[in-house]
Amino acid sequence: MGSRSFSLALSLVLALAAQTPPPPAQERARVDAAARRADERLRALRREADALASQEKSLLVELRTLEVDRQMKTEELVRIEADLGSTRAALDAAVARAAELRARADVQRPDVEARLVQLYKMGRAGYWRLLLDVEDVRSVGRAYRTAAALTRIDRDRVQEHRRTLEAIARERQQLEAHAREATALQERALAARAGIERVVAARSALVESIDARRDLNAQLTGELEAAQQRLQTAVAQLGSGRGAVSVTLPIRPFRGALAWPARGVVTARFGRQSTSRYGTGIARNGIEVSMAEGQPVRAVHEGTVAFAEPFTGYGTLVILDHGDGAYSLYGYLGSITVARGDRVEAQAPIALSGRNPSGNPALYFELRVDGKPVDPLQWLKKP
Repeated sequence: MGSRSFSLALSLVLALAAQTPPPPAQERARVDAAARRADERLRALRREADALASQEKSLLVELRTLEVDRQMKTEELVRIEADLGSTRAALDAAVARAAELRARADVQRPDVEARLVQLYKMGRAGYWRLLLDVEDVRSVGRAYRTAAALTRIDRDRVQEHRRTLEAIARERQQLEAHAREATALQERALAARAGIERVVAARSALVESIDARRDLNAQLTGELEAAQQRLQTAVAQLGSGRGAVSVTLPIRPFRGALAWPARGVVTARFGRQSTSRYGTGIARNGIEVSMAEGQPVRAVHEGTVAFAEPFTGYGTLVILDHGDGAYSLYGYLGSITVARGDRVEAQAPIALSGRNPSGNPALYFELRVDGKPVDPLQWLKKP
């Protein structure tokens, strides 16, 4: 039977069940059991609230530390980028100076080379000719000094130019090495800051998640405390000899804490299941649990039997009404021990397991909250 047809049929069944409200509970034992269950769940919710508060406090301290680390990394990046900028500026200046010196040398090189060539050609004879062309001894000394000075000036100029270029080359090498180191530091600092930002984002998301869970915890605690007050009123009425009002614990505060309906292995999960390589499949509103035939099936939460009959595609089916639009469904049953209108407590036996339509021993279990199917595995206790 298709899930849509089943949903329509189930809606009709639940509508009929809603027309017959369950009779008020009178037994003191039932009220006491519900009160104890409410107390236990309240203590669990409060422990969870304390744990969430402690976890959030630790996360906020960690976030503060991470924020300081991120700020330090940002400041370090600013310093590295400033150093890198000045180093690159100095490197550009060194390259410019070297280019300017080379250009100046290129302009002066022809004259210097011409003088050097001329002096080379003159040799020692040339010097003697230069000295013999003068008229007196004083002039000879002056001419000799002039020739020697010209040679020394040209030689010193060439050597100074060469030394300057070598110094600029060394400076450029040092600046390039420093720039490489600064670039590596920049990359490491960027990676470190990005890592911190990822951790901050993850921790912030976790804090938001904890906030949402704390809000939900407070809401569920409030619902359960209200039910607990109603239970106390019921106990007072029982003690005074008056009939107790009908009190049902809400199912929402027990999300993640519901006992399993039976022991077994989940063989089919909630949601759309692919049945072929083309991606086609079926949507399951519940889960299927593989288990031996004839095993006890128990109510996951207190409620009233709204349906207890064979249902096409699900064998014998029991539906429990937990109030506020919450229902649990138990299918593939071999036999049942309850009837419509019966009041059952949490973990009370309601049936024995049977076989699924394929003939395999199994139990079908479905949970509906606000009239809509939910994943039972999110509501049942972790195995």
